[in-house]
Amino acid sequence: MAHEAELKSERAASPQSDWGGRLQVGVDVGGTFTDVVALGPAGLQVYKLPTSGDPSEAVLEGLAKVGGRAKHAASIAHATTLATNALLTRAGLARTALITNTGFRDVLEIGRQRRPEPYDMATRRPPPLVRRRDRLTVLCRVRADRSIAEPLDEKGGRAVARAIVARGFESVAICFLNSYVNPAHERRMRSVLRREGYEGHISVSSEVDRAYREYERTSTTVVNACLAPLMAGYLSRLTASLRRAGIRASVNVMSSDGGMGTVASAVSRPVSVIESGPAAGVVASCRLARELALEKVITLDMGGTTAKAGAVIGGEAQLTEEFEAAGRTHSGRSITGSGYPVRGRFVDLAEVSAGGGTIVWADEARRLVVGPRSAGSLPGPACYGRGGAEPTVTDANLLAGRVSSKGLLGGTMPLYPRLSRRAFAKASSSVGATEAELTRRVIRLANDQMSRAISIVSLERGRDPRDSVLVAFGGAGPAHACDIAESLGIRSIVVPAHAGLFSAYGLLAGDASRTYVFPVMRPARALKARFGAFEARILKELHEEGLDASRFRRSVELRYEGQSHELLLPYAGDPSLARSFHERHRELYGYSSDDAVEAVNARVTAVIGMSNAPLPSYPARAATTGRGRSERRTAWVGGKTQVVPVYQREGLSKGRSGEGPCIIEEYDATLVVNPSWGWTAETYGTRLSR
Repeated sequence: MAHEAELKSERAASPQSDWGGRLQVGVDVGGTFTDVVALGPAGLQVYKLPTSGDPSEAVLEGLAKVGGRAKHAASIAHATTLATNALLTRAGLARTALITNTGFRDVLEIGRQRRPEPYDMATRRPPPLVRRRDRLTVLCRVRADRSIAEPLDEKGGRAVARAIVARGFESVAICFLNSYVNPAHERRMRSVLRREGYEGHISVSSEVDRAYREYERTSTTVVNACLAPLMAGYLSRLTASLRRAGIRASVNVMSSDGGMGTVASAVSRPVSVIESGPAAGVVASCRLARELALEKVITLDMGGTTAKAGAVIGGEAQLTEEFEAAGRTHSGRSITGSGYPVRGRFVDLAEVSAGGGTIVWADEARRLVVGPRSAGSLPGPACYGRGGAEPTVTDANLLAGRVSSKGLLGGTMPLYPRLSRRAFAKASSSVGATEAELTRRVIRLANDQMSRAISIVSLERGRDPRDSVLVAFGGAGPAHACDIAESLGIRSIVVPAHAGLFSAYGLLAGDASRTYVFPVMRPARALKARFGAFEARILKELHEEGLDASRFRRSVELRYEGQSHELLLPYAGDPSLARSFHERHRELYGYSSDDAVEAVNARVTAVIGMSNAPLPSYPARAATTGRGRSERRTAWVGGKTQVVPVYQREGLSKGRSGEGPCIIEEYDATLVVNPSWGWTAETYGTRLSR
């Protein structure tokens, strides 16, 4: 059963209001729900429906809810977990060959010799994505100074190409030593493949990941090659389906760094969209932080399957340069060596199994455990009435009175407390606790997991969470925000307008962009001229594609000479670069050095198109007289079961304020306000402080 509603938001008078007025659509396909946000002259319309098995079907079903207006949309922005799921399940990956230097076919297995669990003698690293017999070698060698030590063996290259054609590989990865400084051999090998009749996908390391460190570059290129046919097929089907439906809008796909890319770039570099979906909420938070002048923000996105924490500093998302695709996590931390290393730009997120649909169970020691399994969209939590029989976090919130028994999505999605009680009955007997005690423990355990995730992106990154504002969104995030903020000493919270759909809005807030990496490997001085040369090359490449850049964002990876790791810093000019590096190194590691500072890689993000879609907002005055009046409900709030007032957020006029304990409900989210917190209804959301 699909549940939907249409919401209209008043556009506040701000520079963002001049956005052109043409319909823009964002579609976020999540593990539980597919969220569709349509932004046009009539304001903001939101549609929420259960996720189907095929993401393209969910996209089309969501666009069907938009109706005939979708045919006139200017653009459709899309986030997908297709690449991530394929790597996790190893289903749908292309049969791939790797071409590398003679003597280096085992680099994927040698790796960095990192053990996922160093004290577990039975631990195993994930199997290589390319089998040993599918790794083919060619005699050639480039030195680190760009010079040719051994020319490409053309005869050997042709033999390898013919073998690949004969064996019917869907995709090929080419990765030669030091090709990041001189890609001539890689390009030549690609030409040989084409001349010998190979028609499949080819991923070249110097184009996928032009940075040094051979293992990481090879791994990234192989992951890209394995995903390329899958992503090409999916986006081709989606585009064709849209055309058949009469929808001619351009389709963009969110990248892992929060930028928007074209279908062509997602097909050529699918590795760049592995973390497509989770980035959207942080992008939306960046826009909110800039609008509200929030310098330091911690984001909490609690959806149906997981909860994710990120950081926004100075209106910019904090990024990381490495990621282990399909790796395991422990308390939000990635377990090094458990996945496939991928380099690029990723929004720095800590993810834990603490979503609304996370399943609660008792282990052999009768200890209560939350996660990692999730009820997903089907059957979903027990209270959804779709066949789910196991208790979840949503069931706990419902039985604790924190979520209305009248249902979700403005009452259009009924909930069944009796099914939640039935699901919790078995768990209650297993752990020897009453239903009330058990629901409270579940909520506390979920809060603890989310607090740990926030600690990872704050304390473990050298930032004090007490200096930040917590931006809580997702359908379940606002219900837990006060508890989590109190545990971390955070004193200010912002819950954005239409918090449950905030990530989908992030798809409309991301700039269309493309990131380029250039190796430097020089002392960190006189970089200005190098950036100028890099950007001239970028402009030429974009012009050949019929694109242009409105501006550039510059950053550089720096380290002390002799170090094996780098720090990424924004580039604001040569004179301040070394000083900024010393300060950041001291902030993270407690010391700085007199050693020379070396620039390893320069990164340039070309902004091709800038988003100026207005933020979701509430009308200055309540739309319906009396909707803000409260009812009263018994709920567990602030560690105490008590009768609290319940407000409808759509009925609260701008400037109205109050104090906790209370509950503020709206169509797509529920905000639980603890005692000692005050709240104020604002244009772009609800602000809480203590």
